[in-house]
Amino acid sequence: MGTEDYNELTSNFDLLSTLEMAKIMNEEDKKVPLAIERVLPEIARAIDIIVESFKKGGRLFYVGAGTSGRLGILDAAECPPTFSVDPEMVQGIIAGGEKAITSAVEYAEDDTEQGREEIRKRGVSENDVVVGITASGTTPFVVSALEEAYNRGAKTILITNNYNSPVKDFVDVAIEIDTGPEVIAGSTRLKAGTSQKLVLNMFSTISMAKLGKVYGNIMVDVKPTNQKLINRAVKIIKKVTETTEDIAIERLKACNMNVKEAIVSIIGNLSPAESKRLLEESNYYLRSALEKLGKNSVVEP
Repeated sequence: MGTEDYNELTSNFDLLSTLEMAKIMNEEDKKVPLAIERVLPEIARAIDIIVESFKKGGRLFYVGAGTSGRLGILDAAECPPTFSVDPEMVQGIIAGGEKAITSAVEYAEDDTEQGREEIRKRGVSENDVVVGITASGTTPFVVSALEEAYNRGAKTILITNNYNSPVKDFVDVAIEIDTGPEVIAGSTRLKAGTSQKLVLNMFSTISMAKLGKVYGNIMVDVKPTNQKLINRAVKIIKKVTETTEDIAIERLKACNMNVKEAIVSIIGNLSPAESKRLLEESNYYLRSALEKLGKNSVVEP
């Protein structure tokens, strides 16, 4: 496996100065986006599958062990505050359970029965998508989870950093990111992990954008649950509507802290109830709702 090979460029790594070590790690990290670029068609196909699942009320599951599992949990955890989705919509599953999020539980990745059980107990079905994340492409916990999901009719996607994974026989899309040997041989928390994080960013960001949770490049479905996010929500409302801060705050509160409803309320001079109804009629796509009010594009800075 390429991820287990020795990197000739770092064979004297322990003899380098601190700055030289940092430079060579930076040079190796630059290779990651280029490796991802080669598999963009597969990434796009995977995202389209995820969006189709969401539109049918399905869920997205990330399954991994170690670094890969933690990255899946991280991406899933960011979806509710960023896009105001139900926590059940995107879920992370890690070998070893919650303990493995903060502590290494290395033996858990070999537990094939637990991989299957994690899929069973969540009732994964044909409307769902399961993404297996494994640098090697052979992690037993991930392989068994994908196989169980496939047998239950779910769509399955593989993210790996090696070729010809045995799991390819039961996945709908295999994303094989050739990041090559690591700076420290076999330490896939480095380039392999970075590539996985970037792909998961694409999965969640693009799928949510295609569901209408982004307007232009604006996070209009942000959930204002702390002062920073409240400030962001007010800034968004001001930008899109060109209103004052006082009006933005007043409408946001009147609309139960829903940014989209506040925007529609201001632009359409509608009550909170009328704004909510218009958005419901537009499947909560802000752009569609604003077009019905005669507004066609994001306000420029």
